[in-house]
Amino acid sequence: MNTSSPIPTSGEEMLSASGQWATRKTRTAHRRLRHTVDRSAGIVVWVGGIATIVSILGIFLYLMWEVVPLFRATSGNISADVKIQRKADFTAEATVIGLDEYQEVAFVFSRDYLQFFKMPEGAPLAQVGETFNFSDSVRSAVLIGQTGNRISAATQEGLVFPVTVHFRSEFEASTRTIVPTHMVGNPIRVIPEGGELVRHAHAEQEEQQVIAALTSVGGLWLTTVEAPGEFSLSDDAIVTQQQLEMPDQAKITHLVLDSFGKRLVAGTEQGELLEWSLRDAEETNVRRVAVGEPGVAVTALTYLNGERTLVVGTQSGQVMTWVPMDERKARSVLPFRKVFTFQDHAGAVQGISPSQRDKGFLTADNQGHVILHHATTGQTILEFNEISTQTRALRFSPKANGGAWLGMDGHLRTFSINNPHPEITFQSLFFPVMYEGYEEPERIWQSSSGSDDFEPKFGMMPLIFGTLKGTIYAMILAIPLAVMGAVYTAMFMHPHLRSVVKPSIEIMAALPSVVLGFLAGLWFAPLLEKIFPAVVAGILILPVMIGVICLLWQILPRSFTKLDKYGMDVLLIMVAVVVTVGMCLASNAWIEAVVFGGNYKQWLTNHLGLVYDQRNAIVISFAMGFAVIPIIFSIAEDSLSNVPRHLVAGSLALGATKWQTLTRLVLISASPGIFSALMIGFGRAVGETMIVLMATGNTPIVDWSVFNGFRTLSANIAVEMPEAPHGGTLYRVLFLSGLILFAFTFGINTMAELIRQRLREKYSQF
Repeated sequence: MNTSSPIPTSGEEMLSASGQWATRKTRTAHRRLRHTVDRSAGIVVWVGGIATIVSILGIFLYLMWEVVPLFRATSGNISADVKIQRKADFTAEATVIGLDEYQEVAFVFSRDYLQFFKMPEGAPLAQVGETFNFSDSVRSAVLIGQTGNRISAATQEGLVFPVTVHFRSEFEASTRTIVPTHMVGNPIRVIPEGGELVRHAHAEQEEQQVIAALTSVGGLWLTTVEAPGEFSLSDDAIVTQQQLEMPDQAKITHLVLDSFGKRLVAGTEQGELLEWSLRDAEETNVRRVAVGEPGVAVTALTYLNGERTLVVGTQSGQVMTWVPMDERKARSVLPFRKVFTFQDHAGAVQGISPSQRDKGFLTADNQGHVILHHATTGQTILEFNEISTQTRALRFSPKANGGAWLGMDGHLRTFSINNPHPEITFQSLFFPVMYEGYEEPERIWQSSSGSDDFEPKFGMMPLIFGTLKGTIYAMILAIPLAVMGAVYTAMFMHPHLRSVVKPSIEIMAALPSVVLGFLAGLWFAPLLEKIFPAVVAGILILPVMIGVICLLWQILPRSFTKLDKYGMDVLLIMVAVVVTVGMCLASNAWIEAVVFGGNYKQWLTNHLGLVYDQRNAIVISFAMGFAVIPIIFSIAEDSLSNVPRHLVAGSLALGATKWQTLTRLVLISASPGIFSALMIGFGRAVGETMIVLMATGNTPIVDWSVFNGFRTLSANIAVEMPEAPHGGTLYRVLFLSGLILFAFTFGINTMAELIRQRLREKYSQF
């Protein structure tokens, strides 16, 4: 049988065949085009997905790149080890050494001479330095203050000569040269004539100098020198001198004065610290506390930067930090309390030098063993090899990136230290730390202060706590309103009204958070402070009133309830809400007088121990809840509305009520979507910045009270980043905050997705 198509013979048949061929050709071209577009779209989606993953991974890696240096181990090395040409006996105690900030020139002051050395060669600089013609041999030499190179040289007969060393940088072409100079001040008599000075301490503050001097017979003298004021009638300095009380049988080994000259501390051969409070000239009684084993002498003593914490070294090699007790307490208490005990030395501690920039300090023993510690973290950070000779002098460099050590045999060592973030450890970031001025370890965030001797506090827990606190309080308000609103809109509201309400609520999500924060901080927070009693009453009365209206709606005639398509039910609830709120506001003063005794702030303080701050967690719960509600509502309502209508109709047809259908079918089927809505809203609240920045007091505290403010990780980044120097500790800790936020949201979203998939698999039969 011939099944081939007949050959067209007429013109019309040929035209028809030609049209069919063109149609098939067009369809084929359309299919090819559609296939090409589909493949292109698939490639674009694939590339976009890969780019998103790569971008997220890149953000994570960049955050890690900035954070990792915080936890790198401290490193250091010996940069110079020379035997200097001596002009004096380095076994004398009256020896002080120093460095310029570039560690290119070192100086040694010993007894009656000052000599400079070019480092790292150790070559003497012949054109500077000199041998001083003091009236008597120098018996004691100490630094004046914590910074700079002011030396106080005290002679045996009781005269103190201030010697100031300056380093000046000169540039010729691209070569820098450090030019040292020095200047000797006028002598000050610090003990009565005829006495013999043994050791002394010297403090200077503005126009006043305070000097404590110990004589060979055990007398302790305090000399105060005040420069003439601007309106003084005389050009002579005012010198006052008094003898301080000395405990019986106390043999003093070291003396230190704070820079204000208000506290004198001495170490003794009996292993005690003696303290004289010099704030009151008439009351200079001595207090004492044992700092080590009985009979183990204090061999080194100095203040740390800030001159509050004392570092004590003993004959047995112990290194400890002690802080003064609160002077407002009874005078019978001990003057100091111990904070940390650091790694012991093998021999007696002979030198302690504090950092001029942080709470770090160097210690050295009688075998030349140098160790770096940090007082805030309580850790021993770095050790340098010993050279089996006793320590004569030790000095931290001005930039805290190196130091100098001098042995009794004339060995001069300089070393470099790479320790840019000494106050950062896992312990100091996430656990309580004993800070200066606190009675017990605390979790504190305080990154800066107006004082250069400030102790940075980088406790992350107040910020993490504040982030969770703000998020939880916002979700407490947002979840019930958003989910219940979505349930009502999807299941009970008339479709005509739903088509208006849902887009209106979704528009709320477009409001900028900075506008919400502005309104919350400058309008709502002061308003809430005035009407707080009315708000409390409204929170208690509104749910009851809404429940009553709903019950009344159920018993109204059917002809009236049919008006729900015009929003009559919603109108009644809104009227009830407005009337209830108006009544509460009108009764605000009466409620405060009857319930809170006329002053709710005082009532909260007296009865609950709570302090009301104007910008608090309640303000945030309203403001951030207002930002989160549209997101949760929209996604949850879509999930509820997308439950197949035939399942809902089948349930109703079998006799189930709308409430039974909702609780036993719709909510279960829509649970993955509702859970996703909650997690997305949670992530929105966690990452919120502007609302919490503008509407809270930004106080980084750990307190669940709704009447206190807080500070979140994101707000802290916004506040602190403009002040953070690039590459500094604060800069990297802020990146750590970002990394914590990233990890937290990533973990929450990952867990939420796993739970959502599990719910989807479990209830897929619906």
